[in-house]
Amino acid sequence: MNHTTGAQGHTASTGASVVSPSPDHEHAMRFYGPDIARDPVSLYEEMRRRFGPVAPILLDGDVPAWFVLGYRELHHVTGHPEWFARDCRRWNQWERIDEGWPLLPYVMWTPSVMFAEGAEHRRRAGAIGDALAATERADLNALCRSVGDGLIDRFAKDGGADLISQYAHRFPATVIARLYGVPEQEVPAMVRDNLASLDVTSEAAQAHTRLLERMRLLVAQRRAHPREDIPSRLLTHPAGLTDEEVVTDLLVIMSAAQAPTGNWIGNTLRLMLIDDDFSLTLQGGRSSAGEALNEVLWKNTPTQNFIGRWAVHPCELGGRRIGRGDLLVLGLAAANADPRLNTGDLSTHATNRAQMSFGHGEHGCPFPAPMVAEVIARTAVETLLDRLPDVRMAVTPEQLRWRPSVWMRGLFALPARFSPIIGSRP
Repeated sequence: MNHTTGAQGHTASTGASVVSPSPDHEHAMRFYGPDIARDPVSLYEEMRRRFGPVAPILLDGDVPAWFVLGYRELHHVTGHPEWFARDCRRWNQWERIDEGWPLLPYVMWTPSVMFAEGAEHRRRAGAIGDALAATERADLNALCRSVGDGLIDRFAKDGGADLISQYAHRFPATVIARLYGVPEQEVPAMVRDNLASLDVTSEAAQAHTRLLERMRLLVAQRRAHPREDIPSRLLTHPAGLTDEEVVTDLLVIMSAAQAPTGNWIGNTLRLMLIDDDFSLTLQGGRSSAGEALNEVLWKNTPTQNFIGRWAVHPCELGGRRIGRGDLLVLGLAAANADPRLNTGDLSTHATNRAQMSFGHGEHGCPFPAPMVAEVIARTAVETLLDRLPDVRMAVTPEQLRWRPSVWMRGLFALPARFSPIIGSRP
């Protein structure tokens, strides 16, 4: 029997039997293990050399899947949801998946915009896009600057800080919480729960429960008394979203903003602090935050790989025979490095925004989410460099450690030093 997950993550049988993997998977590369994420650039080069633009891989527990690492092939998959759908309940390997499978959170079906398809997805994503677009860019800039100043004020007098845990990771969730209209005194606890809910610890489930209850309370309050904020705009949108739909999608927005944007900020600060060649090439140094942000999307994009899409029908892709219900993992970072597209020229990267970091097609980040993320990330970088103009690394570049994940690209920590700032801001 095949398994699908219900609204709360419970499984339900569909009566289908598990499908044997393609013969190609006899020579598949294991896409898990302690060393798999150590050198992603070399990993993707080896896979491209061995398998071409679509590679057979084995996920945790040797579960078969396809890794789409060609730019054209990835563009094709994401641009045709009628052939490569988002609803995970199509998967032909559910029989092999138990509740302890490490990647279950990535494939577990929820009644959110993430897994909706067709008209239902357009209804939900359209409402989210309209709710985000209603925030004036000048207001968003001002809010981001205020958030950055507030976070920096907490450590400015210390002369040193971890720019990941004390700044980059807190910045996006704090902005989103403020856009949700959460009272300022409640924002820190909400941000802590959001960060904890996304981590792989024993506290994650409890943090998620607290966050869920906070969202339900917020939605109930805004249903009774709408304001000028994102929850109110979703509740009053012509799409007619239910309270539970709004709760679910508010959680999606916050989690989708948190890890990718936080790592985008952290990876950009790392680049600007350690890469002299980058500064010389762009001839901008710290004033080139926009170019640095774009370069990071090309070379160290926060979301490296994404699960995924499921084949609606048997088909051929990149010379591989894909079976009905097969899982495709989207290799965003690998596609960005496709030699058929990418010359590796830094000056080209600085202006080329064709990278796949925000996805593509119906299930890419809905407009204007990429713009909002860029405003948050750019303001975070610029505010820090404006407030702490002599900020510098407190360790050597070789001492920095990337988190061991093939899914996200981010640092454990980014220790920095700077001249202490005593007294209040002007």
